[in-house]
Amino acid sequence: MSFVFAIDQGTSSSRTLVCNDKAEVIHIEQQDFDLIYPENGWVEQCPDTLFTTVLKTYLAARASFEPCCIGITNQRETTIVWRRDTGEPIYNAIVWQDRRTQDFCEELKEKGVEQLLVDTTGLMIDPYFSASKIAWILDNVDGAREMAERGELMFGTVDTWILYRLTNGEVHATDATNASRTQLFDIHTQQWSEPLCNLFNVPMSMLPKVLDSADNYGRVSTHIDSASPAITAMIGDQQAALVGQRCFKPGQSKSTFGTGSFLMVNTGTIATQPDNGLLTTVAYRINGQPYYAIEGAIFMAGASVQWLRDSLQVIDDAPASEALAREANPHHQVILVPAFTGLGAPHWAPNARAAIFGLTRDAGRAEITAATLEASAFQTLDLLEAINAMGQSCEGLTIDGGMSANRWFCQALADICQIEVRQSDETEGTAIGAAILALWQGRVSELAPPLQSTCFEPSGKGDHPRLSAWRQAIGAIPR
Repeated sequence: MSFVFAIDQGTSSSRTLVCNDKAEVIHIEQQDFDLIYPENGWVEQCPDTLFTTVLKTYLAARASFEPCCIGITNQRETTIVWRRDTGEPIYNAIVWQDRRTQDFCEELKEKGVEQLLVDTTGLMIDPYFSASKIAWILDNVDGAREMAERGELMFGTVDTWILYRLTNGEVHATDATNASRTQLFDIHTQQWSEPLCNLFNVPMSMLPKVLDSADNYGRVSTHIDSASPAITAMIGDQQAALVGQRCFKPGQSKSTFGTGSFLMVNTGTIATQPDNGLLTTVAYRINGQPYYAIEGAIFMAGASVQWLRDSLQVIDDAPASEALAREANPHHQVILVPAFTGLGAPHWAPNARAAIFGLTRDAGRAEITAATLEASAFQTLDLLEAINAMGQSCEGLTIDGGMSANRWFCQALADICQIEVRQSDETEGTAIGAAILALWQGRVSELAPPLQSTCFEPSGKGDHPRLSAWRQAIGAIPR
């Protein structure tokens, strides 16, 4: 049997998943690691730790399985800069969550350049993306700016860094999905944008070559694996989940309910002009043809359930939220706005903070738990309404991630959004997406096995009984 290795490098762990020739996961190796918080709002990782944890999981899997090829998927936007001569990072990886460049981004907005960025990249100005992080490193690490201008530095998101290390420095490349999250890539021409590089003062010599999501990325160095298997796919994690959930047609959508929640709608070969607080991004690129998606990000989903467990201590573990929510009075009017770290799309209110509305004497643990789960559903509805206002529509919603195992939540999501919710039987959609691309290259939509799922149909018609209360609550949050 042929095996494909899917390397999944995430925000808090690195994993290597072994898949068979049907893209089914048969083995997982995982290494967790700690994040670094040097200052308030700063989030970093050690670049060497990112690679060594990947290497440990790869070698552990390699001890029992031999890969025919490898696909890589990764946390997006996280930024690493290293020396071209030695391969040594000049600073820690600045993580996608990091907010240190907020003031710089506000200055760019005041210059009136945001529309240029939206038109070129599909992204709004925000510290979330890579460009401002690169600029910060060049301006704050001694000698970095001069080295960059001499062509002595290289930049990469995590996929590029892992590839560079796996190939022993032979390949400096990324794929179109990761490039599209840097805010330096023209998603229409599929080229690095010289005007945007000039705007952020990032020398183009630092940037990696941009390849298809399924492409020839070289081979693992014989110093690591004497068999030197081919690396045949790279793709950002949320786009990988779109592929893993088989959303190949325009209108097909997925939402991954992990720590946060990311909803993506495939728009085919059309890059829809972003609007209503949503982003346009490259979904994947096959045989030189880019396919696009609309994306909306919710900052708190599973993390809100963790808050119930760790801070309020109303549940012992996440699965307990399902049984407790079932005990809630169905007529309650408790609303949680989970703006613990601000509000994401479509509101984009970074200074908003969480609040609970509608508490009465008979409201208790069950009602607060139900409101916490419903908050992710209401936020998803906000995204779907913004998507509909752009003239797009969703043909049902395929969901994955930890919260998707909660059947009470799945039904609440269907009822609140008035849409068919498909609970994917594939819990490793992100890694599976990388495996599908690595295995079937340009014929992914033809050869990928059909997805198995459980469907939840809306149980009522019209507005949800707490929708009006949600809208009042979201409007009452100070921005």
